[in-house]
Amino acid sequence: MTGKRDKIRIVTASARHAALAAPLFDAYRQFYRQPSDTRAARMFLSQRLKRKESVLFLAFLDSKSRERPVGLVHLYPTFSSVSLRPQWILNDLFVIPQARRRGVAEALMNRARKLAKDTEANALVLETAIDNFPAQRLYERFGFKHETAFYHYALMI
Repeated sequence: MTGKRDKIRIVTASARHAALAAPLFDAYRQFYRQPSDTRAARMFLSQRLKRKESVLFLAFLDSKSRERPVGLVHLYPTFSSVSLRPQWILNDLFVIPQARRRGVAEALMNRARKLAKDTEANALVLETAIDNFPAQRLYERFGFKHETAFYHYALMI
C-alpha cells in the first residue's frame, strides 16, 4: 500500500460527525501518550463543533469504506494583534497508519490552507513534538518555517 494514491474526499465535520471522528481523534491523542477515552474524545469534539469553536476536516479514501474517516485536521481560530488579522492554529493532524503515504495528510493540509485563505487569515500556525520527524518534513514541504525568533512558553494549569 505504501506510495499508492487514492481518491481522497475531504468533509467539513459538524457536531453530528463527532461519533464518527472520535476513534480517530482518540488514536491521535494516544500518539501523544494520552490514555484512550473515545467517549471523552467524542464529547470534546461535539462541544467544539456545536459551539463553532473549531473546524474539523475528515478525510475518506473513496476506495475504502465511505463510513470511516482515515484522517483528520482540527483547527482553532485566533487573531494576531500585531497584524490585526485572523490566524488558524492547526492543532491536530492525524492519519491512520494504514492510510499513510497515500496523500491523505497532504490533502488535509491543502484543505487547511484553503480555509486560511478563504477567511483571509495571515497564517496557519502549529507546533509538533520535537521527535515527530515525519510531521516536520510534511510541514516544511508545505512551506512552514521553524520559528527561531520567539520562544514558546506554556503555563500548565
